[in-house]
Order: sequence, then C-alpha cells, then structure tokens
Amino acid sequence: MVTAIVMVQAERQRIQETAEALAGVPGVREVYSVTGEWDIVAVLKLDRYDDLDDVVTGHLRKVDGIVRTQTMLAFRTYSEALLDQGFGVGLDESRLS
Repeated sequence: MVTAIVMVQAERQRIQETAEALAGVPGVREVYSVTGEWDIVAVLKLDRYDDLDDVVTGHLRKVDGIVRTQTMLAFRTYSEALLDQGFGVGLDESRLS
C-alpha cells in the first residue's frame, strides 16, 4: 500500500467545492481544509506506486479550482491511536459535545 499526502492551494472562492471534488477522486481517502500556506490536504491510499501518476497527474489535474499542489510520499505509518492523540492536543474535548 502506498500512502501519499497532497497539499493543495485552491482558488479562494472555490476551496469548499475543490475539497468536495477531491474527496470523489479514486484513491483519495481523506480530505481536510487546513490553515497556513496550503488550503487543502488530501490523503491518498493506493495499491501500487504506479497508481500515483494516474491519480495525481490524471485525476487531480482535472479538478477545477486547484492552483498548485505538492505531493509527499509516506515512508512509514505509525499507530492510528497515537496519531489520533496528536490531533487532540490542545483541545478541550468536554467543549466539543
């Protein structure tokens, strides 16, 4: 399994539509809107390394609203439980319900 993280800069007025379109691309497992230099982060899970070209250059180029992308390949996956703890840092979970 190949995991890739794609950071996306989108046209400001089309961030939500672009994120929704990315979520429908085959191989895209998760899509997040984020703060900072990038507007959207997409997590790809692919069966083969060769599928990366099909998804990134084939499908993502057709998504309206994308201005720029940067793709990173993951070397190693760590425990999901540990990753979930990292995303909760600084949050008062009692306020979330």
